[in-house]
Amino acid sequence: MSAASCLQSKHQFLCSICLDVFTDPVTTSCGHNFCKNCITEHWNSNVQYLCPMCKKVFNTKPELHVNTLLSEMVSQFRQEAQQKASSSSSEQQAAKPGEVPCDVCTGTKLKALKSCLVCLTSYCETHLEPHLTMSGLKRHQLMDPVENLEDRMCMKHDKPLELFCKTNQTCVCMLCTYSDHKTHEFVPLKEEYEGKKAELGKTEAEIQQMIQKRRLKIQKIKQSVELSKEAADRETAEGVQVFTALKESVERGQAKLINSIKKRQKKSEKQAEDFIKELEQEISELMKRSSEVEKLSHSEDHLHLLQNFPSLKAAPPTKDWTEVSIRPPSYEGTVVRAVAQLEEKLSEEMKKLVKAELKRVQKYAVDVTLDPDTAYPELILSDDGKQVNHGDKRKNLPDNPKRFSDCANVLGKQSFSSGRFYFEVQVKRKTEWTLGVARESINRKGQITLRPQDGYWTIWMRNGNEYKALAGPDVDLSLKSQPQKVGVFVDYEEGLVSFYDIDTVDLICSFTGCSFTEKLYPYFSPCPHDGGKNSAPLIICPVNQTA
Repeated sequence: MSAASCLQSKHQFLCSICLDVFTDPVTTSCGHNFCKNCITEHWNSNVQYLCPMCKKVFNTKPELHVNTLLSEMVSQFRQEAQQKASSSSSEQQAAKPGEVPCDVCTGTKLKALKSCLVCLTSYCETHLEPHLTMSGLKRHQLMDPVENLEDRMCMKHDKPLELFCKTNQTCVCMLCTYSDHKTHEFVPLKEEYEGKKAELGKTEAEIQQMIQKRRLKIQKIKQSVELSKEAADRETAEGVQVFTALKESVERGQAKLINSIKKRQKKSEKQAEDFIKELEQEISELMKRSSEVEKLSHSEDHLHLLQNFPSLKAAPPTKDWTEVSIRPPSYEGTVVRAVAQLEEKLSEEMKKLVKAELKRVQKYAVDVTLDPDTAYPELILSDDGKQVNHGDKRKNLPDNPKRFSDCANVLGKQSFSSGRFYFEVQVKRKTEWTLGVARESINRKGQITLRPQDGYWTIWMRNGNEYKALAGPDVDLSLKSQPQKVGVFVDYEEGLVSFYDIDTVDLICSFTGCSFTEKLYPYFSPCPHDGGKNSAPLIICPVNQTA
């Protein structure tokens, strides 16, 4: 029977020190086999000469000789293993660029399936088998294949990194615990791994939650863009419809104007034609009479001349044309009246547009109440915070940073730093008032200038009928009637502040292109009571949708 036929399994030919197939196998007196170099280096690095397998101690260093029988069996095994490896290499994949190759394979390096943290070696399917079958190797820690396994060795002690130093938050070997990290706290790598893995799981969950929130935000932004597009399309359609109607109205007015002028001109031409026709008829009659008179005057027949003289001595009856004339038609006021009619039409369309716009902005109505901590000490606020008027006496109130010290002003409690908001204020029976919005950082002490540069976007009424937009410089406002209730609308992102006359459904004025960078507060000033003439309060009213 050949040596090869006696082979039972591959692990019989593995050195227990290097865990690889024997090279120059030697046998100790206790009967255990090792690679000659492996056992020699092992004894050179230890004080005692003992067997790594059974721990038998030798008093002197044993003399070693190669086991020729085992060497032949190993040689035969290597040949069979090489043949098997070459036949299986066609089935197993060679390591591609970026993949971890087997450290044991010679020639073509096959793709590693696992790396051993104890052996610091990566194995393909064939060379991994001992770690799956041999009891001593089964205890080794296997992991998915990784490169640079030497990085898992302690640089100082050349030992595997098996522990985690919690004090320094670093991986160490066993010998580190007796030297640089002697007084530190340690845990096995696996324990720290589990803890960190749990933390990573939590972190991953948090990241996934953040991703989900951002995906939802993207969805909301896309929905906002879609809504914006729909609003833009709707506004464009409405604008085209309105301007088409206005254009048609202008064209009709123009056609009507031209037709009116043409009718007058044609009437004038017809009158002239009639006069000319009548004159030409008279001229014809006169020429006929002239011919008869001339003929009679040359007659030598005495009787004939005397008999016809009475009928020919006078000119035929004709019209007195002395006062008759053709006056060009008067066109004064024609264009003015046409433009006035067009203006009336534009006013009607404008009224419809403002009504529709007001109905839209009223949907952004907010509940506004007055903030007593900001009120000028002479102002009187109602218990519900909806009314304010000027009193006769100055109340003893704490002069906090929010309070106006010298001007009859008060702000709303509610602040707005995004979006749109709208509120309405009754100004009925007042001779003076100021309304609008103000930013949070406005100056509230001493005299105040109301203008956008100083954080105020307001309009006012003075002397019962004078209206201004306090735009710095101020702009006079020409209103058809005295507002009884004023609506205030703000679009924060658009930089828009608009004021409406609720009863007449007119746009009073707008501040456009504003740059808002901080909180905005509703602003109210009932102004001094003026001896009772301006004692009526400003009243924040509930918003009723415009019909």
